[in-house]
Amino acid sequence: MTITEKILARASGKQKLSPGDVMFAKVDKVMLHDVSGPGVIKVFSEWEKKKGLKLKQIWDPDRVWVAEDHFVPSADRISAENISNLSNFTKQYGITKHFKYGLGQYGICHTLSHEEALVLPGEVYVGGDSHTNTTGAIGAFAAGLGHTDIAYVLMNGQIWFKVPETMLFKIDGIKPDHIMAKDIILKIIGDIGTDGANYKAMQFAGSIMKHLPMEERLTLTNMTTEAGAKNGIIEPDETTYAYLRERTHTKYSPMHGDPDAHYTEVFTYEIEKLEPTVAKPFSPGNISAARDLQGTELNKAYIGSCTGAKLEDLRAAAEILKDRKVKIRTQVLPAAQSIYMKALKEGLINIFMQAGAVVGPPTCGACCGAHMGVLGKDEVCISTTNRNFPGRMGHVESKTYLASPIVVAASAVTGRITDPRDVRN
Repeated sequence: MTITEKILARASGKQKLSPGDVMFAKVDKVMLHDVSGPGVIKVFSEWEKKKGLKLKQIWDPDRVWVAEDHFVPSADRISAENISNLSNFTKQYGITKHFKYGLGQYGICHTLSHEEALVLPGEVYVGGDSHTNTTGAIGAFAAGLGHTDIAYVLMNGQIWFKVPETMLFKIDGIKPDHIMAKDIILKIIGDIGTDGANYKAMQFAGSIMKHLPMEERLTLTNMTTEAGAKNGIIEPDETTYAYLRERTHTKYSPMHGDPDAHYTEVFTYEIEKLEPTVAKPFSPGNISAARDLQGTELNKAYIGSCTGAKLEDLRAAAEILKDRKVKIRTQVLPAAQSIYMKALKEGLINIFMQAGAVVGPPTCGACCGAHMGVLGKDEVCISTTNRNFPGRMGHVESKTYLASPIVVAASAVTGRITDPRDVRN
């Protein structure tokens, strides 16, 4: 069995599972945020009105955690009311892991999941957001669910799954300095398409994994969502364990796939052959080499989101921006308060501000086109985020190009899409 099949087998009490099998799995962790949480609360309200089914208690409040990230700081009265309703809900049902904006540690949900070691290897983790896949990088089965399914999990502690087929992506070689995980996953999505992994597991392996930092691995699994995958996953190793030792003393039971595990497809990439890659509007699969787009003029550069504002991302961007000035408006939003503080201690924030960038709080606002810097009509942005369909970051007639933190930083310096090698040289 693959690692995905093994985790689901253990969670469902089965000795063996195969792709296509349907079973109920016990859930280890559940996540809600300030958009999905109110939706789940509404489901409970409808169940009570229509079915007389009242939520008296959550199956295990200690396994549930909540993030305020999409509409913080509150963009309008509705956003503020959603935060209040969510706070009342967590208080009523004894959910203590509530990461509140402006109160100590907080940040983007898919960053808190690993930054706070809320999810551990071998676990089944579900969240009310499509990019829950991110946390599969630590060796967990991580998948996003809709409001009704999350409500069911909160009530019963389990949910049904169909076991996905697994696609294996082997990435070999020694990573050049101009290549980041974002280039790898954009290349993969460009090859297989945005529906190429529909309801499948995307597993990453290969010789590069021994040298790929945990935060770069998280970029790979994060954007499996853009390929339609049910989950993204990487088998845990010493890099995983070292990362977690810095964050938790909780014991866990990691899983690994069998040597003879079956994969529905196997793709192999030589990383030295990859180019800094950009996804053009209006699809993460619409890729080109950065140098092929070097004449594209920009209005904005955005370094943020669960995909592109982890500490390693900020370090990489700062290396490009140090002692340089940006030519277009540039925003840098660390993905969590803890990352912000580490970046401040390392001097990264000073580098960004000296370059002329605006540094803001952890929030999903601009990434999802909600607030905190949305795009206007005909504006063009290069971004470390994960989606670029029409209107994603603002006006429906704006354009977003997706790229790695170093491509975005290099482009901020020149004011047009730029290969980082051309700035360094």
